[in-house]
Amino acid sequence: MKHDELTFDSAGAACSAWHFTGEGSALATDSGRPVVVMAHGLGGTKDSGLAPFAEGLARAGLDVLAFDYRGFGTSEGTPRQRVRLEDQVADYRAAVEAARRLPGVDPARVVLWGVSLSGGHVLRVAAEREDVVAVVSMTPIVDGRAAARHALKHHSPGSMARAAADGLRSRVSARRGAGSVTMPIVAPPGRPGAMTLDGALESYLSIAGPTWVNEIDADVSFELGTRAPAKAAKQLTCPVLVQIADFDRSAPPHAAAKVAFSARAHVHHYPCDHFDVWPGQEWHETALRHQVAFLTRATAR
Repeated sequence: MKHDELTFDSAGAACSAWHFTGEGSALATDSGRPVVVMAHGLGGTKDSGLAPFAEGLARAGLDVLAFDYRGFGTSEGTPRQRVRLEDQVADYRAAVEAARRLPGVDPARVVLWGVSLSGGHVLRVAAEREDVVAVVSMTPIVDGRAAARHALKHHSPGSMARAAADGLRSRVSARRGAGSVTMPIVAPPGRPGAMTLDGALESYLSIAGPTWVNEIDADVSFELGTRAPAKAAKQLTCPVLVQIADFDRSAPPHAAAKVAFSARAHVHHYPCDHFDVWPGQEWHETALRHQVAFLTRATAR
């Protein structure tokens, strides 16, 4: 499916985005079509597996704006490959404003779509706005402390200690003006990296696009320790879909389930791991079908 390329401003940086135009008139009103705003999870780029989700939603009649955060992919912004939660949430806010200005879009029917780390971002942004009519949060990381405890079950204490030490070195180095310490986003078990579970490297590489860089600021482990998305879930009034991978080794399923309860969300469970809902994997088509069915109901007028 063809898409238009555009940029929007976020804190003075040009963020790169793709606009997929919704097909048909099933969800259109005199005000236009609903629009979905989506971005990737930890270190991801819009060319790394987002297009099949966007295309499926566009075929159902929703416009989609998929974007790269500042410092990632084809977006501007320095330093590169650094995760800052508040910056990424601000980028979502800027993306929503850009999406509302798209031709043919109903600015009062915004949908927020997030996965993994961004599955928490969308809860936070939705809690602030009255123009968000629905939220999709897939295999979300919604509680940094719960995620850290979950990681201890699947990683050796030594690897966790190395990651923490690298993160501390990065913060000290950056404060001294010497630049950040980086590590791979995904790596084989036993090697330094943010995600080193068995199979994670192969799974991420299977969706990685040409702009994706397997590198991230090592202080990401300190950045993730917030419970803000879980708190925001209690404030949501719009329909929410939470999609939980029951055997998820990266995003704790129990934390996602608690947030779903707080948000009075629609919930779908999948008997799989974190990456198994992505394109090319066993549960992708099912997860996408559930999103289409949910958003068709939630955005209809």
